[in-house]
Amino acid sequence: MLVLHGVCATDGRLGWWAEDSRLPARTGKRLGRAAVAHPFAVGEDGLGDLLGGKVGVLGLRLPSFASAPSASPELVRDPAAVGPRPRGALRLREWLVPVGWLGEEVPEDLPEARLGASARYLVDLVRFAEDLVSRGRVLASVADEVAEARWRAALSGVDSLRFAALRDGMPPAFRAADVRDQPEELLRLALDGLVDREVRARVARAPRADRSVVGAWVRALVGDPRFDAAAEEVDGLRRALAGWHASLLRQSPVRTCFRLSSPEQDEPGGDVSGASGGGPREGWRLEFLLQAVDEPSVLVPARDLWGRDEVLRRWVPRPEEVLLADLGRASRLYPALDRALAQRRPAELELDVEGAYEFLTRSSLLTQAGFGVLLPSWWRAPRQLGLKLTASAPGTAGAVAKESELGLKVLVDYRWDLAVGEEELTEPELAALARTKVPLVRVRGQWVHVNQKQLAAGLAFLKRGGGGRMAVADVLLHSGLRPDDAALPLPVTAVSGVGWLGDLLSGQVEHQLEPVEPPRGLTAVLRPYQLRGLSWLAFLDRLGLGACLADDMGLGKTVQLLALEALCRQDRTRPPTLLVCPMSVVGNWQREAARFTPGLRVHVHHGAARDAEALRSGHDLVITTYAVATRDAALLREVTWDRVVLDEAQNVKNSATRQSQAVRSLPARHRVALTGTPVENRLAELWSVMDFINPGVLGSVNTFRARFAVPIERHHDEDAAVRLRRVTGPFVLRRIKTDPRIISDLPDKIEVKQLCTLTVEQASLYQAVLDDMLQRIAESEGMARRGLVLATMSKLKQVCNHPAQLLGDGSRVAGRSGKLARLEEILDEALADGDKALCFTQFTEFGSLVVPHLAARFDTDVLFLHGGTPKKARDAMVERFQRSDGPKLFVLSLKAGGTGLNLTAANHVVHLDRWWNPAVEDQATDRAFRIGQRKHVQVHKFACVGTVEERVDRMIEEKRGLAQLVVGAGEDWLTELSTAELRDLLALSGEAVGE
Repeated sequence: MLVLHGVCATDGRLGWWAEDSRLPARTGKRLGRAAVAHPFAVGEDGLGDLLGGKVGVLGLRLPSFASAPSASPELVRDPAAVGPRPRGALRLREWLVPVGWLGEEVPEDLPEARLGASARYLVDLVRFAEDLVSRGRVLASVADEVAEARWRAALSGVDSLRFAALRDGMPPAFRAADVRDQPEELLRLALDGLVDREVRARVARAPRADRSVVGAWVRALVGDPRFDAAAEEVDGLRRALAGWHASLLRQSPVRTCFRLSSPEQDEPGGDVSGASGGGPREGWRLEFLLQAVDEPSVLVPARDLWGRDEVLRRWVPRPEEVLLADLGRASRLYPALDRALAQRRPAELELDVEGAYEFLTRSSLLTQAGFGVLLPSWWRAPRQLGLKLTASAPGTAGAVAKESELGLKVLVDYRWDLAVGEEELTEPELAALARTKVPLVRVRGQWVHVNQKQLAAGLAFLKRGGGGRMAVADVLLHSGLRPDDAALPLPVTAVSGVGWLGDLLSGQVEHQLEPVEPPRGLTAVLRPYQLRGLSWLAFLDRLGLGACLADDMGLGKTVQLLALEALCRQDRTRPPTLLVCPMSVVGNWQREAARFTPGLRVHVHHGAARDAEALRSGHDLVITTYAVATRDAALLREVTWDRVVLDEAQNVKNSATRQSQAVRSLPARHRVALTGTPVENRLAELWSVMDFINPGVLGSVNTFRARFAVPIERHHDEDAAVRLRRVTGPFVLRRIKTDPRIISDLPDKIEVKQLCTLTVEQASLYQAVLDDMLQRIAESEGMARRGLVLATMSKLKQVCNHPAQLLGDGSRVAGRSGKLARLEEILDEALADGDKALCFTQFTEFGSLVVPHLAARFDTDVLFLHGGTPKKARDAMVERFQRSDGPKLFVLSLKAGGTGLNLTAANHVVHLDRWWNPAVEDQATDRAFRIGQRKHVQVHKFACVGTVEERVDRMIEEKRGLAQLVVGAGEDWLTELSTAELRDLLALSGEAVGE
């Protein structure tokens, strides 16, 4: 595992350096005695390959012992492998370290690497610089000591607070190259360097300019920063720029704020008011205040300043002078403040409705200029005058019983009305609005912004045709309250429906449906919430509308989908359903279908013999993988599918990949996505899933990005988030384990067998080990034969875990093991839900491979307990894990961690490799499933399909089912099998190999 760190050199250059947990913690020599790099650091060649940029060497002061530097807290290593702690006390010592200088790309997603605190800090700093440039918060300047044109950050207001927060939160490692204790100077140097680089990257070419010193400077701002000019001319330019900068950015420990208050309302709640007879309405008040920049909670009204208030004098000697100067600057942006400056002691300004509206519209300019602006809460989420759409469809959700292929194209009746928010306006209210001549109007006790031109256009729109018929897809698009529809004169503020469409738009259709009866042929007993899920799936199936079942892991998405298949096929024959899933769960689907719906005819489309004829041979459910669906997209499009289902639908989260495009191109009457994580990192992932189940329901990806993704992700726009939930709600059913309505239906412990596939590398290594060992077993007898059988079992288990475990060569971990891929999928969902997990393995060597990989993959601390862990460290690990803010993942060897521990903070238990005595596994599971556990526990037992692991597991279950027979400890019973029986038991089957 690698840990990436960020660092700032004394000249402002920014770079990365990396530690490697695989490198030995050997003794090194300090800078000054010899040029020796940090013993844990990745060398120059390796760092260049990792970052793809220029690499140099930098002297860093790092916490060190006398003989060697100490590893960073983020570096996950097995304490037993590191050896004894070096002698001596920790103190700062200087080392030469290879550093990769910051390039165009910020390495945020490196394989098998995690970001240290200083690296995350550098990423935040880069994003801050990009944001400043995007908003134009930059100044052109000249370097202090040389004739170089530079761009630097223009900090004021909120940006100054962000700068101060970055300064105070600077990790020590970030300034390890700076022997001075000047974080503010170093941060300013780094930020200005990033801003200069970003501006130059965005400017296409140099503007035309004359040959004067100013012209040379302007050309240097977008090209080579150095320019030729006489020293006295450069000094004069610096002085002129300094005066200009001072006028733009007057740094002060206090700033002026403006607070707008709406008038007290005495009229009845149902009025429409704002102006009387066209004249102004008085009563708005704009109050002036001063605020301490470094302590925003200190907010003093201007009236107290003139009363000689002493609070702010600890920051500035004469705060009233700051107020007057700021009011003068602010009046350039809001000229009405000139009236306040005419007063002897300005403290507030009385405004009419027009003046208040003008201030509200100019408030963003004041904020950008560094002033504080405090507005009424209703302005942050104003009630808008808009259009309300009411659509009606016959029947109710529970009454839709007829099979049909309605889909998104079915036509329904609709009617438009003018509304404020979701409240329709009456004829008298519309007439009163039409008579007002001011932009702010009080409607039903709340202030509303009314654009008179839009109001007139809205009334004309209703007269031209306020009703008719439209497609369900258009109704759903409008339910997202589209603010930018050019065909409408006003934004859509509300959408409601009548009949089943109203039930669908409510987003609560799951609880409004009449439950369906469990279908014939389903052997499972569905829990209440699973019956509701089946009813919801069946309802959308009858309407031909796609569904995303996004239940938490362990709530039974598989059995609900199989129940839907059984329900839809009990009365008539349908074309087959295509199920696309990761290779790691193909075996699970086969066995779950055979267990819960034995009447379904299941076919796996995988392997060498894949053709269209096999797909048309009377199957009910065809299972394939994402990789095969991508390769065979043309072949699969030749079949008319009744339904296409994506399991682990986050596999199509990137809509631009060939895999996503291939599955979206498959024709089907109905589409279903199954996922526990509909959104992992970005909202574009949700668009991709939604565009699969109901193409076009969220518009194009560019429209979605502008309408939802950018406002929500970048600006945390709650209104946009509400609109997105409204338009996706009808098609996404999400139940979580923490919901008391769900958890009360669940047992205390849920055991699931996770059948994984081997990679090609694992399969070839498995076969090689098997061929070699079987030949040796056939030639041996007695104790030697028994020993070889057990050794063969152990080696094959190691291959099933990971090739690097058997080979012991310290090679790459990621992407080489089917078990590891499935483990990542499970932990993805568990961590997304805030859960904790225990991962048991009988091999300490496998744990030492898994721990650093998981730490890098999930960028989190991973605890590791094995037989070599001292008791003191063992107790400390348990205590840390049990804390609510402790690590989320704990890897344990089965022998060392299987008994004697209380780990009830975890509600997931993963058995990575099976111990063939069930009692031993049960004891390990009981570390989490015991008194004190308040959540249900999910137990995941891994076995590789088509290998010795699956066959021995089946034999144990058969014995357990016959007489609850406990197999003897270990695998000694296997040694008595004949060589032929061993060959059958250990042989590799065709279904074992994944992509």
